Amino acid sequence: MEKFSNLKELAKNLRTKLGEKGIILLYAYNGVGKTRLSMEFKDLGKIGDERDTLYFNAFTEDLFSWDNDLDEDSTRVLKMNLRSSFFSGASDYALEDKIRKFWTRFSDIDFQIDYEEGAISFSRALPPKEIGGTEGATVDNIKISRGEETIFIWCFFLTIVQLVLDKDEGYSWVKYIYIDDPISSLDDNNAVAVAVLLAEILKEGTQKVVISTHHALFYNALWNVFKGKSKNRCCLHFKKDGENSYIVSGTNDTPRFLHVAMLEELWRRAESGELYTYHFAMLRNVLERAASFHGHEKFDECFKNEEIQEESPLYSRIINIFSHGKYSLYEPKEMMEDNKKLFKQILSAFIKNYKFNPDLFPSREA
Repeated sequence: MEKFSNLKELAKNLRTKLGEKGIILLYAYNGVGKTRLSMEFKDLGKIGDERDTLYFNAFTEDLFSWDNDLDEDSTRVLKMNLRSSFFSGASDYALEDKIRKFWTRFSDIDFQIDYEEGAISFSRALPPKEIGGTEGATVDNIKISRGEETIFIWCFFLTIVQLVLDKDEGYSWVKYIYIDDPISSLDDNNAVAVAVLLAEILKEGTQKVVISTHHALFYNALWNVFKGKSKNRCCLHFKKDGENSYIVSGTNDTPRFLHVAMLEELWRRAESGELYTYHFAMLRNVLERAASFHGHEKFDECFKNEEIQEESPLYSRIINIFSHGKYSLYEPKEMMEDNKKLFKQILSAFIKNYKFNPDLFPSREA
């Protein structure tokens, strides 16, 4: 386990680790600072106009925005912010065919890029039976879903990554690739598909890569697809330690450690009393996964026992209330003392029902 006083120091450490490793997988809960860490990493490589990191994060997605044609409500296009160097020289590479190589794995929607206007339009060819026998008809100016948009931007980025791996002269400046949470708005199937595709692209590459995520399934999929590169891979769990410091620990033994790490974190919070409403959402996540694994239809089966038989309906209601709606991870509010007590009772009941290593959950009352 390593401690860092700020994200910049952690970013420097990641660069040092990449001197020995080719791929770093980094798991962290939402709200810890993954995106800020990716920007610190990127900024360390900026000297004047020079840079060394090609990155994908929330800022990359913001380079694309919709023009929904509010006046005519007909010509809807995804706009590219051409002021960004991300798109510099894109028209010279005929990116459409390269993007389609990835995009067709996820969608049958076609697209066209207008580089001069910085606009991407989407269309779908319809089978004759859907349009009264007309041959070759299409539905134009499609507004694709949020999930499809995420996938498309991801495929756009992968196309540029491929140029880097192919040693294209236009991207010779790229020394590091940093990918932060590329699977927002995606279902589990697509999350796994993205992990497999990423592994295929990076399989033979010599590029130094950091991939960070809060999505346990995506992390587990990456852990498995890169298993054959274990000597060249570094797997880490990243979390806050107080207000401004951070702890990074290895997770090389098994990706399932993430669920234990989450339980450890919740227990530590419960023992310290430093509990926020979003911790109920984290607890629900653990309970739902345990319920699914053990074949239960409802997560409350995981904390029911003879000692709390009467209280279990209350526990279920509390979890439902605090893991939805306004009690958001992005608007953290400290729990009231009564709710902290209920939280610890639920967590204790769950840990008692399942045979976790008791050394992981030391009590201050012991």
